Amino acid sequence: MTEQPKRLTEDEVRRVATLCRIGLSDEEIEHLRDDMAGLIAEVSVLQSIDTSGVEPTGHAVEEVHSVMRDDTARPALTVADVLLNAPRREGDYFRVPAVMDNGQS
Repeated sequence: MTEQPKRLTEDEVRRVATLCRIGLSDEEIEHLRDDMAGLIAEVSVLQSIDTSGVEPTGHAVEEVHSVMRDDTARPALTVADVLLNAPRREGDYFRVPAVMDNGQS
């Protein structure tokens, strides 16, 4: 018979929620105390497996084929071509809304 996983404290659940940047109600915290304890118990089962003879893999399959095209040099677009569909421009530049307002426009 499997032993019952140790139930997490409310403070432990709140700490994890804070690290995940999620807000939880008291009811949700109570529900997650058991759920998280079950998850931790399942992970501990995985941690108990001896993988010392298993070679690490980068991919699940032997051969990996890239779906990307070859990176080959091509002539660059002219400034006029680049700015052709710009919604707003200022000289030879794109005009975009300010990201940070430092008093200048």
